[in-house]
Amino acid sequence: MAAPLRLGLAGLGTVGIGVVRIVQRHAALIEARCGRPVVITAVSARDRTKNRDADLSAYAWETDPVALARRDDIDVFVEVMGGSEGPAKIATEAALAAGKDVVTANKALLAHHGQALAEAAEAKGLAIRFEAAVAGGIPVIKALTEGLAGNGMRRVMGVMNGTCNYILTRMESAGLPYDTVFEEARQLGYLEADPNLDVGGIDAGHKLSLLAAIAFGTQVSFDAVELEGIGAISIDDIRHAADLGFRIKLLGVAQMSGRGLEQRMTPCLVPMDSPLGQLQGGTNMVVLEGDAVGQIVLRGPGAGEGPTASAVMADVIDLARGLRLPTFGQPASRLAVPVAAKVATPAPYYLRMTLLDKPGALAKIATTLGDAGISIDRMRQYGHAGGNAPVLIVTHKATGADIAHAIGRFAATGVLVGDPVAIRIEEV
Repeated sequence: MAAPLRLGLAGLGTVGIGVVRIVQRHAALIEARCGRPVVITAVSARDRTKNRDADLSAYAWETDPVALARRDDIDVFVEVMGGSEGPAKIATEAALAAGKDVVTANKALLAHHGQALAEAAEAKGLAIRFEAAVAGGIPVIKALTEGLAGNGMRRVMGVMNGTCNYILTRMESAGLPYDTVFEEARQLGYLEADPNLDVGGIDAGHKLSLLAAIAFGTQVSFDAVELEGIGAISIDDIRHAADLGFRIKLLGVAQMSGRGLEQRMTPCLVPMDSPLGQLQGGTNMVVLEGDAVGQIVLRGPGAGEGPTASAVMADVIDLARGLRLPTFGQPASRLAVPVAAKVATPAPYYLRMTLLDKPGALAKIATTLGDAGISIDRMRQYGHAGGNAPVLIVTHKATGADIAHAIGRFAATGVLVGDPVAIRIEEV
């Protein structure tokens, strides 16, 4: 019988316990599929006395994950603690120094330190696998590095934070304002300890930067991702978007343009009848576009014990089978330093504003748009409220810079009440 692959598991939260359950429940199935047993030999967590509703009695225990990473009786260090710094980073570096392969669910760690960790691993012939770090149970890393390896990638996009998608779809379905649904999500335990990681787009931005690195052969550049959260999205915007045939999503998009690598994680309007427009609740969806294959849509649970642990174990089983790939799909030494490009690809825009109810007000806005080189595709004016006139405009394709320029000139018209809202419409 082939020697077992021995795991050291750092982190016994939701995902870590999910890994324990899969290894225990499917031991025979896993051995049959990869030709050798996969076993957990040691674990690490801060509190050994906590009731985790799992049998951990057969495993050695380390309170220090660095000590776990250095143990002689593990082959793979499985890191599901989280955090871009501190114990997760130190223990991962220790594991690589000790000659251990690494499987991680930690998108923040790789978004901030992925290049250095990949170089350290590949210098020693080791692997870092991170399927669980992006979109939970959806096998998007494997799709990019293996299934679509023969394609030149044109665009990667998706909804990659289930909490944000839950909030936006709940606002629409229940007609509730953002603050009410935000508090509901907090009570349900959907939000991170720092909610801005979710609603500020940071968590999803981490994921997008990892996908972009693989798709376009560049070093990870999270700092270049344009981030805008969902906190400014109103129930009025959601209703008006639906009236125009769109839904609002926190959408990540990465593409290589003539100016460089564009990466943005921002609220966008998408057609209501598109796969992204039909995505409800906490589900994730990633859309991959290759020059040979065309468009591939991957949909599934983006978080939770089972889905994320499933992705961890997919990486573990690949290592047990002897499948070893560079961290980001090609050797780290060959990854290009990306030229960060502000989003310049033209797109239609949704504009919402309130105008004074007086003759010529709308004409002044239309003239200002025209002077900025922006043409109007369609326009809708709603019933007057308190002497003011709410107006919606959908433009033809324009750059973000032109839209910003026009909005900057609106104030000079003297007909605007409050601040206008501009949201990009992504063609999917």
